[in-house]
Amino acid sequence: MTERSPRASDANAMYVYAVCRTEDRLPLDGVPGVTRDAPVRPLPFGALTAIVQTVRAAEFTDEAWQERLADEPELERYARAHHEVVSVVAAHAPTVPLPLATLYHGEDSARLALTKESARFHTALKRIARHAEWGVKVYAAHAPQKRDSSPAEEPKAAAGPSRPAPGAGRAYLDRKRNLQARRERRQEDSLRVAEAVDADMNRVATASRRLRTHGPAAVGDDRRVQVLNATYLVAEHRAAELALLAQALRERTGAQIELSGPWVPYSFVGEV
Repeated sequence: MTERSPRASDANAMYVYAVCRTEDRLPLDGVPGVTRDAPVRPLPFGALTAIVQTVRAAEFTDEAWQERLADEPELERYARAHHEVVSVVAAHAPTVPLPLATLYHGEDSARLALTKESARFHTALKRIARHAEWGVKVYAAHAPQKRDSSPAEEPKAAAGPSRPAPGAGRAYLDRKRNLQARRERRQEDSLRVAEAVDADMNRVATASRRLRTHGPAAVGDDRRVQVLNATYLVAEHRAAELALLAQALRERTGAQIELSGPWVPYSFVGEV
């Protein structure tokens, strides 16, 4: 589906949050969305329903949106408002979230564009029905690093000329090689743990995605190394099984495993 930026001269634009399939009345009263100028409301098209809101077009021109992207607090406010609407709808019906700031020039334009994507929406909704997204992060702890002495730092005799002991250079190189070998073994062990965790999680999940792992600075702890960052689409009736599996893997592998969720399945609606 094409995201469209409204013309600055347009008085209003149609902001689309999500698409769902429901005949029930959605509890949208009191949900502000990205503006308080108009209510969040349903927009039926065929057998589907879009969740929309009328917004001022001038606030969503390319220039206005570029300024917003540079304003982190303001961008976070919009992202939270968007997610709140999606979450309210997803709590009552299978829901396909649309990207932040998906806009059309008006109701007719939105309905026409969304109708063209009906087949994709139906496929995605069928896939995620009675499912939720769960995140799994696996960390391997760094082994304590011991400071290696160099030949120049070898203990010296109390008296006499300052001269390295026989074989000191070879011993130093051996220590460096052994240290590197231990690091490589730890890295290989960590990767094996990551693959084992992912394989076991996939036996419970309907689908999965491997994401880029974060470095120590991103996780806020330089003693931990993230070796798996993945997300899984899991049927609701298997959620308890997933939690038990995560605990069993912690005990079996000794790795730090973080399980988060359930979330609206954002990661599994754009692939169909």
